[in-house]
Amino acid sequence: MTEPDFLVATRAAYDASAALYVELVSETFLSNPLDHAMISVFAELVRGAGDGLVADVGCGPGHVTAHLGSLGVTAFGVDLSPEMIAIARDAHPGLRFEVGRMEALDVEDASLAGVLANYSIIHTPPERLPVTLAEFHRVLAPGGLLLVAFQGYDHPSELAEAFDHKVSLAYRYSPDRVAELLLKAGLTEVARLICAPGEDRLRGFPHAHLLARRTA
Repeated sequence: MTEPDFLVATRAAYDASAALYVELVSETFLSNPLDHAMISVFAELVRGAGDGLVADVGCGPGHVTAHLGSLGVTAFGVDLSPEMIAIARDAHPGLRFEVGRMEALDVEDASLAGVLANYSIIHTPPERLPVTLAEFHRVLAPGGLLLVAFQGYDHPSELAEAFDHKVSLAYRYSPDRVAELLLKAGLTEVARLICAPGEDRLRGFPHAHLLARRTA
């Protein structure tokens, strides 16, 4: 099956810049406690529902997958880039990492307690986002949780705006519009955290963290 052009371009860009990206993203994640806040809540809710499996989709070098493990969650990572997966496996040999596509996960229906998409939907073109959210719904068990984070966009009538990401073309999304798409996909918003634009020292974008639950 022929892959969409955006997937081919995104994979090539991350394969080419994997080593540099690892240095940048790991430092950013560790230095920003707001990026941790909703992940900790997500992990606590997943643990409270039982010993279920969580997929970290768009896991990159595996730092967030490992962070989930430190919070007591059984997690595995999936990423489009083989180079990223190789780095993740080397850095975290005790964890499971797979090359894969977030809109076509190699996971059985209703088998996961949680899905984490930490700044990984940003390379998905707006017209393809409903397909990705439908896939998250498919793999989540009833009552399962989704946490999705992305750079925010405040336009009242548009879903997204493209921006020049360091690695590949990306999109920042309207939190309200994403919440509407989640609901259409069968995922009900539980909570959200919006970080003020001033907290983003690089571009001055707001950042959104949306927590949703698959309807039981």
